[in-house]
Amino acid sequence: MTTGESRRTPQDLTYVSLEREEDRLYWTNRFNVSGDELTEAVETVGNDVDAVAAYLNVGR
Repeated sequence: MTTGESRRTPQDLTYVSLEREEDRLYWTNRFNVSGDELTEAVETVGNDVDAVAAYLNVGR
């Protein structure tokens, strides 16, 4: 993994963090959704990656 990759990937991949812009970009790209859709998912089901993926109907 290069230094650039480590900056783009959140430190903890078990939950969806919306605090840092880098993290928001990672998760919106990972789930192929908009920032608003991601925020709605986290507000609805919490920040667990599996719960967010299920809510958004995307495979992990």
